Amino acid sequence: MKDKPTKRKVVEAASTLFYQKGFHGTSVRDIAEKASVNVSSISYYFKGKQGLLEYAVSNYYEEYLAIIETTLDETKNEAPKEILKKLIHRIILYKHSNLQLSCFIHRELSMDSVFVREMAVTYLAKENFIIGNAFLAVFKDKKKVEKQKLDSQFLLMQLKGMLVTPYVLQNEWRNQVVGEYSHSLFVNKYVQTIHKWVDYITE
Repeated sequence: MKDKPTKRKVVEAASTLFYQKGFHGTSVRDIAEKASVNVSSISYYFKGKQGLLEYAVSNYYEEYLAIIETTLDETKNEAPKEILKKLIHRIILYKHSNLQLSCFIHRELSMDSVFVREMAVTYLAKENFIIGNAFLAVFKDKKKVEKQKLDSQFLLMQLKGMLVTPYVLQNEWRNQVVGEYSHSLFVNKYVQTIHKWVDYITE
């Protein structure tokens, strides 16, 4: 995030508080205190709490999609399954590197929160398109394409679920993960689990 230090501090503080207390449970004053800035700074940079949320969500998805597109560009000469596996790894790594905001956004989306969905709808459509194409490319050269095309739609749904599960059900694992190193281990083990699933369904 290439922002001014004050702006960055405000976004980080807001991400933490939105994650802990929810959007409606967090006040502008709470964010200002957490970031150690004046309330007026939030008005200056974001025009209020709603503007701050819109900025945080937009910035999250723009960085996320940029990483996805970079990954596809770097792997364009590789086999479809290897491209998919690297894409999965980069996605989980990004979501985990922005853990609190990832958890907040996915929690809101799982509740079909209008104020987040309206902001994220364009990004979500692009994400679905990219992930869907990368996943379905793995099946292109296989036999019985028509049957697999039907099956692969359900499998794609499972993949999408696995990419968001740690950030919707974070209470299932977060007490077992302490410190940066153990978070890195979690990412690697979780990614390996999804890779094994990919290997299994494409055998």
